[in-house]
Amino acid sequence: MALSWRSWITNEGGKHLILVMWLGANTWLFWRTFILYYSGPQYYYLHKMLGLGLCISRASASVLNLNCSLVLLPMCRSLLTCLRGSHKVMSRKSRRLLDKSKTFHVACGVAICVFSVVHVLAHLTNALSFSARYSEEFPSLNMAHHKGEDPRIIILTTVPGVTGVLLVFILFLMFTASSYCIRVSSYEIFWYTHNLFIVFYIVLLVHVIGGVLKYQTNVDTHPPGCFRPNRTVPESRSSPQLVQESVPPGSEQPTGRNGFNSICREEPRFQAHFPETWLWVSGPLCLYCAERLYRYVRSSTPVTIVSVISHPCDVIEVRMVKKNFKARPGQYVVLNCPNVSSFEGHPFTLTVCPTAKKATFGIHLRVLGDWTERFTELLLPDPSMDSEILPIVQQRKYPKLYVDGPFGSASEEVFSYEVSLCVAGGIGVTPFASVLNALLDEWQQYKLRRIYFIWICRELQAFYWFADLLCALHQKLWQDNRPDYFNIQLYLSKAEGLQNISEERYRALNSRLLIGRPRWKLLFEEIGKANKHKRVGVFCCGPKGISKTLHKLCNTSHFGTTFEYNKESFS
Repeated sequence: MALSWRSWITNEGGKHLILVMWLGANTWLFWRTFILYYSGPQYYYLHKMLGLGLCISRASASVLNLNCSLVLLPMCRSLLTCLRGSHKVMSRKSRRLLDKSKTFHVACGVAICVFSVVHVLAHLTNALSFSARYSEEFPSLNMAHHKGEDPRIIILTTVPGVTGVLLVFILFLMFTASSYCIRVSSYEIFWYTHNLFIVFYIVLLVHVIGGVLKYQTNVDTHPPGCFRPNRTVPESRSSPQLVQESVPPGSEQPTGRNGFNSICREEPRFQAHFPETWLWVSGPLCLYCAERLYRYVRSSTPVTIVSVISHPCDVIEVRMVKKNFKARPGQYVVLNCPNVSSFEGHPFTLTVCPTAKKATFGIHLRVLGDWTERFTELLLPDPSMDSEILPIVQQRKYPKLYVDGPFGSASEEVFSYEVSLCVAGGIGVTPFASVLNALLDEWQQYKLRRIYFIWICRELQAFYWFADLLCALHQKLWQDNRPDYFNIQLYLSKAEGLQNISEERYRALNSRLLIGRPRWKLLFEEIGKANKHKRVGVFCCGPKGISKTLHKLCNTSHFGTTFEYNKESFS
């Protein structure tokens, strides 16, 4: 189908604008710093010694300062959740941009890695220049102790050199462990190496206090390249050559290339810069530390596990209660179980949110990986135990469990549209379970007037996770005379022969069970035709293949209907 510019601007315009602004800021900062060190009079003698290595190293350092400050902001989850919840402060378009926070974090991380390589190469060149172009005329300007000193000694005997090597090593570990294959195969490696950012920032703050590169402080009394009367400098030296004879009294004083008086009135004085990195990083770092402290205090009290239920296809449901815990449908929490791992936390979407009537909240987790396997063993020691809901007096002791959150996600915006399309793949149904539970409690209070629910699973038994919820909501809407409000389509992607949900109480679902995969193009045409000239919110939590197809279709034309794409992503 033809590309719709209106839909493209709606879905892609905001993030591309942010991307252009970010690229523009990086480019402008690099070029501005490069020109400053290339032609600035205060860096005349240093530039003579180091050449382009000085300009490139400082320009890349400016870009690193910017991105080392920005990379922390998308990880301030509580702040983003607060902004997402303030509908009066932020529009829906602005809130949708918050869904790209993880992408922006990755972009800043890649920029840090790329410009770190540039920065390191430039400083290796500078070390060679300090050794080869040692200036006996200006000893305080040198980093080397003598001409021809081994550059490796220069690097390994200075604070910037040693901390620089350590920063490169930490960054290498963080970058390689962030690859998709490692995150999927061994999340623990990713989690622990990524938390080396604490060491990274501490070393970074020490790295910039070395004061190796110095600028001239008395440009007015010693113009760069000025004549120094009665002073002779051998031609072999790398410092600017000075004249031997003095200027006769009363004669006109020549002017240097920078427009300054070309007669030196005093010797040049050099001084190290105040560490600019502190100015760049201190604000975001303090903000992030304050947020982490707030999250630590908020999550310091363990939750009370009310019930644990084992569902088909290795899915466990955990119901909990915590004093003063509030959450909105679509949000997620981060669980930490000290008996499994003291520091490691994993995000899980809330499938049941606390309400005024019920204080309990719950999650569904699929047993997949070391952490979930160990956690499930602690919750259900007996593999044959399908469920355990005991009275308080008989309740056995569950492991300690801490909940950090809740945090915002794209699924919160389901209620912001009159029409929403929710597409789930397998366990990706969990963000929409809390939405459906909220509709079951009181659907009239929301702006939402129609919801299309598409759920794709490989195994028939997976539909039993929320079969009761789907049937209850379907029945309630029929009783309220709104049968068109909730449109259910269930797809069994891998089936051998005819299969159906045999239980009588699930008859409503059985009639909506289809074999195979959705015909997405036809589905979008039907929704577009039924909701002409409206905005439809499209929400997806599932495999990348489905997400990519939906994203592409949202940018095409469908009877004047605008489909706004929202991808579920945990920061």
